[in-house]
Amino acid sequence: MDAAEYALMDTVEDRMWWYRALRARIVAALAARPGAPGPVLDAGCGTGGMLAALRAAGVTRPLAGFDFMPEAARRARAKTGAPVAVGDITHQPFSEARFGAVISLDVLSHAAVDPGAALAEIFRVLVPGGTLILNLPAFDWLKSAHDARVHNARRFTAGGIRTALAAAGFGAIETRYWNALLLPMMIVQRKLLARGPDAASDVAAFPPWLDATLHGVTVVEHGLARLGLRYPAGGSILAVATRP
Repeated sequence: MDAAEYALMDTVEDRMWWYRALRARIVAALAARPGAPGPVLDAGCGTGGMLAALRAAGVTRPLAGFDFMPEAARRARAKTGAPVAVGDITHQPFSEARFGAVISLDVLSHAAVDPGAALAEIFRVLVPGGTLILNLPAFDWLKSAHDARVHNARRFTAGGIRTALAAAGFGAIETRYWNALLLPMMIVQRKLLARGPDAASDVAAFPPWLDATLHGVTVVEHGLARLGLRYPAGGSILAVATRP
């Protein structure tokens, strides 16, 4: 991403509703499927918000991260105190079978990333029995100015990422859509209100009342999902898989 987008993310990610909703799902997914013993890697960690959220949630395993952009890695190290390297998700600076779990959030969608090569590298650095947790943007028809701002070249479907994970050798694959209840609003925002090429990304500091309302909707949605409700569509896809 551009340096300005990293700076914006670093400023708002601790309080913006979407980041808080995403992190709640990642923490829950890791608790449900912790993988093998060993450190947890955030592959493409940006400015470190997820690593900080894992520690705040009580995760005691060693944490590590890397990001392609040196400035993002610097911000992540300063924010978390965790070891954060500069690296490419398709050529990771780690030995084989190094991590018990790998998290990668909205990275396989980037223009500079080959998803197949990235999944192969994640498979390589995971311990057998290790867990992979992915978050990905959903549906190519939802592409917007936001995707251009953050250099997204592709969006995914649940079926498509299941196929890609299986082809990379992963098993016990689970996928689900989320940010479903707010999908109609997302469509209006992206396709009507901010459809011009010069529109800003979706990352922003929202008024407190609006941020609280949007986050509240995601909390309700997450609670319904925990009761077993599955959504046929959503703005994002959460995928969990295991290296056999």
